Amino acid sequence: MTSRLVIASSPHIHSGLTTQKIMGWVLLSLLPAGLAGACFFGARALTVVAVCVVTCVLSEALWQKAMGQPITVSDLSAAVTGVLLAYNLPPTIPLWMAGLGSVFAIILCKQFFGGLGGNIVNPALAGRAMMLISWPVAMTTWTLNGVSGATPLALIKEGVSASVDALPPLWDLVIGRVGGCIGETSAVALLLGGGLLIWKGIISWRIPVVYIAVVAVLSLLLGRTGGVFYEVLAGGLLLGAFFMATDYTTSPMTARGQIIFAAGCGLLTALIRTFGGYPEGVSYSILIMNLTVPLIDGMTKPRILGEVKK
Repeated sequence: MTSRLVIASSPHIHSGLTTQKIMGWVLLSLLPAGLAGACFFGARALTVVAVCVVTCVLSEALWQKAMGQPITVSDLSAAVTGVLLAYNLPPTIPLWMAGLGSVFAIILCKQFFGGLGGNIVNPALAGRAMMLISWPVAMTTWTLNGVSGATPLALIKEGVSASVDALPPLWDLVIGRVGGCIGETSAVALLLGGGLLIWKGIISWRIPVVYIAVVAVLSLLLGRTGGVFYEVLAGGLLLGAFFMATDYTTSPMTARGQIIFAAGCGLLTALIRTFGGYPEGVSYSILIMNLTVPLIDGMTKPRILGEVKK
């Protein structure tokens, strides 16, 4: 007679989602932004994405092989890191730089901390930050249709207002016909991808909605010349809010913690854009807030049932 009493540790109910399935949905949700990047920046954008993805996957596999660890590239997390890093790079970036940035992201920012689930900052953003420090000119050279020019946020930083012809029409920001990084220019593509992740329950609405709302409100209070729509649609805010600030490992676990985290990201982004020497602040804001996650989790963890409140 088979015993019906099964003793096991929690969780007792599983959603059926695996790491591979979650990463697969993330890759699918990133596809519209990649297609928009290829449409406006050409085949070069796809080449950069391919280099980053292949380098990230190979770096993880070779490292795990050398360390005698199980090779886990089939979980697709390295591929997601490669895509996100590529989306944060200009299409004109030299391929060897993209490759080195990918190795840095996987080896130093992920595997050195124990692999998936152990990293303390988002690997793709850390790789981008390293590249921006190492090769600032290559990382801030923007082209569209072969013509170099400043991004909308750079123009706003110079004091250009939305009423001046120098700023592109809002419609160009919506579809992605502006200079910038490969995967950050098309607002509609990013909203479609982010909406898919929320609909499938892969991410919560809290971080992206609060993050974007805080940046929008502070841009009004701080008197940014471009206006709210330019602050939200231009730059990497949508890409960061939906796809990088929501990273499971480097964002808080509790609902209250996620709101605090997102508000901090929004505050830092607005302050860096307004008072910093760099027109964009999304990457550094998320990286800084990543480091506060253990503190936020500790402050917002729920009390154990029956625990006496101190």
